[in-house]
Amino acid sequence: MLTARFWGVRGSIPCPGPDTVVYGGNTSCLEIRADERLIIVDLGSGVRPLGYWLIENDLKKYGKIKAEIFVTHTHWDHIMGLPMFNPAYIAGTELHIRGPKTSQNESLKVVIENQLSHDYWPVRASQLAANIKYDKIEETTLDLGGGLTVTSKIINHTTLCLGYRFEYKNKSIVTIFDYEAFNTGNGKVDAEKENEKIRQFMKGADIVIHDAQYTQDEYADHAGWGHGSFEQALKAATGLDIKKLVFFHHDPSHTDKKLKQLEKKYANKSNPKTIMAKEGLLLEA
Repeated sequence: MLTARFWGVRGSIPCPGPDTVVYGGNTSCLEIRADERLIIVDLGSGVRPLGYWLIENDLKKYGKIKAEIFVTHTHWDHIMGLPMFNPAYIAGTELHIRGPKTSQNESLKVVIENQLSHDYWPVRASQLAANIKYDKIEETTLDLGGGLTVTSKIINHTTLCLGYRFEYKNKSIVTIFDYEAFNTGNGKVDAEKENEKIRQFMKGADIVIHDAQYTQDEYADHAGWGHGSFEQALKAATGLDIKKLVFFHHDPSHTDKKLKQLEKKYANKSNPKTIMAKEGLLLEA
């Protein structure tokens, strides 16, 4: 069985409070299970409650926590949760973190662990008890064993960013977290050709989790910021035999009231079936 559970669905910055209770205020974090194997996509603030859940469940059940972690990119909202991920402070925890190297001067390990430097955090990275391994990746296909594979694809954002396609037992989950469709303003890029590459990457997936930070009207004021709209996500996913399309990376200004309105307008449609991401949502591929 291949499943996805949402622990953080926001973009840009955490936005806790009375207006974000229904959909959640944590930034990007997705738990994928291939039967009992654990994959985490992004280390946003949502990884903090995930960590508590893993201690109460995986640690008690298996005696340790072991996770394959795939970071889409190193913008802060996608990595900020690591210092608050309690399994990292437990001996025996095994974390294999993979992602793109977005800094020209520093490694993936240094960029992520700089958050635990003296200026930002009371605990140093060297004091973490977990066994943490880092690997830089770009476009590749990795065999994780046991029939589980992941393919990465560079997608259009303001920095090097990866989409992921996880495949297991003829089921698939695709993440397109921070993505703005290419357009004629992208310089010498063949926009139509590049957008079609993303479509083919998503084709036939059981679940596609897609950036939909803005409405199309809002997007007009944010073009070039590296995020897309509900309309763009629907257009990209139409006609590809995708079973479920999940709108993700909600704008921090979108309250529960606003998201309910947008859900009524954009979600619960068919071909593909459309769903609004919310914390705690569990989907089976």
